[in-house]
This record gives sequence, structure tokens and C-alpha cells, in this order.
Amino acid sequence: MKKKFSFLLVLLLALSTFLAACGGGEDSSEEDSGDSGDKQEKKEQVLNLTESAEIPSMDTVLATDAVSFNVMNNVFEGLYRLGENDEPVLGMAAEEPEISEDGKTYTFKLRDAEWSNGDPVTAHDFVYAWQKALNPDTAAEYAYIMYDLKNAAKINAGELPVEELGVKAIDDKTLEVQLETTVPYFKGLLTFGTFMPQNQKFVEAQGDQYGLEADTLIYNGPFTLSEWKHEQSFQLSKNDSYWDAETVQLKEINFNIVKDVATGVNLYETGKVDLAGLNAEFVDKFKDDEDFMTNAETSVYFLRLNQKNELFANVNARKAIDAAYDKQGLVDVLLNNGSMPAYYLVPKDFVTGPDGTEYRETAGEFGGYDPEKAAEYWAKAKEELGKDTFEIELLNYDSESSKKIGEFLKEELETNLEGLSVSISQQPFKQKLDLETKGNYDMSYAGWGPDYPDPMTFIDMFVTGGSHNQMDYSNEEFDKLVQDAKSTLLSDEQARWDALVEAERILLEEDQAISPMFQQGKSFLQQEYVKDLYRHSFGADFSYKWTHIE
Repeated sequence: MKKKFSFLLVLLLALSTFLAACGGGEDSSEEDSGDSGDKQEKKEQVLNLTESAEIPSMDTVLATDAVSFNVMNNVFEGLYRLGENDEPVLGMAAEEPEISEDGKTYTFKLRDAEWSNGDPVTAHDFVYAWQKALNPDTAAEYAYIMYDLKNAAKINAGELPVEELGVKAIDDKTLEVQLETTVPYFKGLLTFGTFMPQNQKFVEAQGDQYGLEADTLIYNGPFTLSEWKHEQSFQLSKNDSYWDAETVQLKEINFNIVKDVATGVNLYETGKVDLAGLNAEFVDKFKDDEDFMTNAETSVYFLRLNQKNELFANVNARKAIDAAYDKQGLVDVLLNNGSMPAYYLVPKDFVTGPDGTEYRETAGEFGGYDPEKAAEYWAKAKEELGKDTFEIELLNYDSESSKKIGEFLKEELETNLEGLSVSISQQPFKQKLDLETKGNYDMSYAGWGPDYPDPMTFIDMFVTGGSHNQMDYSNEEFDKLVQDAKSTLLSDEQARWDALVEAERILLEEDQAISPMFQQGKSFLQQEYVKDLYRHSFGADFSYKWTHIE
């Protein structure tokens, strides 16, 4: 998320307020904001933010991006939600579940909670949403994240009916969940958006309009999506029917969609927003300001190399691309925000292995900037393909920072790979995601944030036919390692860890399926009166349930 990391993570550079959303600025929360730019004492429980893109989807079973998951995390709630320090805390579950002796069956008791239309939240809402996500007719890209549920993979493949899924409503307030095998990170997984409930009666009444507007949704989280002006702004308002409404202090969260960093900074300096993301230029300007902050992230950005393209079907061409641009220069000059060059897929400082060693210390790094080696790979590729010139298109985001990165890549690749011509197609976020899903691109600047705390959240994206593969990559040995790590090796932690390390090595060192670019860092300005805004290293980027204005 996430952010899946984008997760995916995610998937845009956070150069407006860290992939967070933002909304309208008409309700000024300053005591006297004026136009002087002076800091004012803020008293109302209103938070003003920016977001870099429109919300692509508000259907929990269809969303795939960081922007959507961030909003959904704050207007919906699953069995658990992430609290401070990424700890899963009880959400719709009233208490910790009863777990069977073999660790495969969880029985949850649900609390008395309501949807924003007054309907009770029941166990049937979870059964309906989870079956919907896995129904092959839904074509949910994130269905695979539920494959730990009993029979989920077979149902998603059309081999079993959805009624055979290992989730059952014993009664309105009792949910039984059966797993294929034990899952060490299951509680964290249940915080993810795809595992949130849906009210079947309401969803079916909306038909194909469900989730397209603020009034074609109902909510069971701390906030409601009270206003949604597409491509302009959106607003969250406190949900008074939320079971823990007493904890929620913010009255409103306003998000304005701002794609230009300078505009976001100007809004911050004039008191119109409370947080503003920074790029290299503004980092230098504000690094000594008392509001300046940096935050290490677990999102990794990379180039997808679509093997449907004749050029990228060649491994030497892929290796040439990876070696032909300066990743250190990219983060030092263009980003300058705490990001670091990535010679890997699974990020640094994310998870540790069974022996307590950080994953990257065990797995090492791959590749590096080497124009001479890039030229050697390129010569081999041209010989093998029987051509001297190639034209490719880079699919890119439409933000200001992404444009600069695209221009940097074009110059580096055309300079170091003779005969290569790169054009750039900048697309709005939602359209870019759609083109990637359909495989209609040559090379794409993409990113991924973790959905749960395990290396698998990055590695299994690239299994053959995987919904997030999106580039026609396939390696039988890689697939087997991933499958074993999800099944037979779960009882042997070290062997499972070793399998994941080897799978990543095959992906990057052997096959160069993608070209990692950088691990994201964020530099930003944040008003000191904004308290307890929780930032997460996996799943949704932010939780506003506990945020308040001091």
C-alpha cells in the first residue's frame, strides 16, 4: 500500500503532503488567518492537508493504491486497525479472538457498532465483502492478499463457489475465520483495506454507482467522506455514530488536490494547510525551520520493464537499463528529501529475520550505476535482437517531481545507451494505474508500499500471472520459492526466510525483472499544533483517529 505500501503501496512520490489527501480550504481554522503568513494560534479541531491525486476508488475490494487506502483507513474499519507504532488494535472486533490449537481457526466476537446509516455492523458484512473480493467476476487485483483464507485461491480461480470460503457468520456478532495454514502476521494483515466489511443491502441498492460519490457510501470508521469534488478536493467529517467517537477529536479534515510543490508550500506559509511536502529546492530553503521534519519510509520506487515489449523481453537489455542511470545522483540532486538509492526491492529497516538480523543485511544489494557495464549489456542486447535502434515510452505520473524524474531518466538512458530513444507519457494517477493493469506500456515509473510486515508483501507481486505483476515476468524457480514460503516452509522460519532472500536475488540479480530506483524518504513542514498524526510503515499511510489540534 501501502501502502501497497501501495501500500502500495503506493504509489506516488509524496511531494504534496505525503500521499495524504486534502480538501477544500473554505473553512479556515485559523483564529485570524489573514494574508500575512504569520503563524497563528489554531484552536478549532480542523486539519487542512493536501493530496497529490484524485481518489481512484472507494470500493474496498477494488482499490489498489495508497491514496484510496489512506482515505478508506479513516472512514472504514476492519476487525483491527493500526494504532501507534504500527500496533494492531481492536476495531470491529470487541476482544481478541479465540484461536484453535492448530492456529488455523479464529473466532471473533464483534462489538456493537453501526454503519453511518444506522444499520448494525454484523459478521455477515465481513462474509459478504470477503466473498465479493474473491469472486472471480469481481476481478479484484488484491484478491491474492486473502489467499491465506481456506479455499480462497481455488475460489478466485473459479474452481469452487464463494460459499466454500473459510469465513462464516456463526451469528450476527460472531465471525469464524479458517486459514489454509498458520499465518504469523495475520493480525497485521487484517488491518488492510481489502479485509474491511461492506453492507450488502446498501451496496446492492447502489448498484454500479456504489463508491463513486460521497453519498453512495456508508461508513463505519472514525470519519465519513462528507464531500468529494472530483479532481479538486474532498473532506472527511467526524462520524458521530462511530463506536469510539469519544476518542476522535478532529471535527473535519480538508484535502485539496495539489500537484505542484510550490503551491503546497505557499498554502502552508499563508496558513491554508497544516502540512506541506517538500522537494529538493524547498528542503534547502526550510531545513533550518522549526517546522521542518523528515521521515524514513518503507516504500520503494522502481521501473517496471514490460516483457511484452521485444526489448524488455531481453535480459541484457533490462540489465543495461538498470546500470545506465545514477540512482545516487537521483536522490541527492532531484529528491534531497531523505530518500536513498535502492539496489533492492524489500526496503531497509522494515523487518528482521528469525535470528534478529535485519532483512537487508542478510540479503545484500544488487546492481549499481556503471555506464561501461551498461554499454556492454546493451551491445549484447542489440546483437541478440538484431537491431541498433529502439524507441520506448516511459509511463509516468503527472506530478511536478515525477516530470523531473522522467526527464532525468530520459537523459541518462539516451546518453549511456546508444541508439535508444525515450519518450514520456505523463498520465493522471487513476489513468496511469489503469494502463499498468492492462499492460499498455513499455516502461513505467512505479512504486510499492508494504501491505503487511513481511518481505512477502513485496516479493509475491511478481509471481507468474499475479495481478500486480503487470509486466509479463515469469520464472518457475521464483514462483516455487514464493509458493513454498507461503505453505510448506511456514513451520520452518529460517528456511522460509532463506527462500524469500533467494527469490529476491533471482528477481533482481539473475533476471533484472525490474530496475529499483530509490527507497522513499519524506521531508515536510508540519505545524507544531498538529499532534498524534500516526504514520504507518505498512498498510495505509496515516491514521487520523487520534490526531488533534493542541
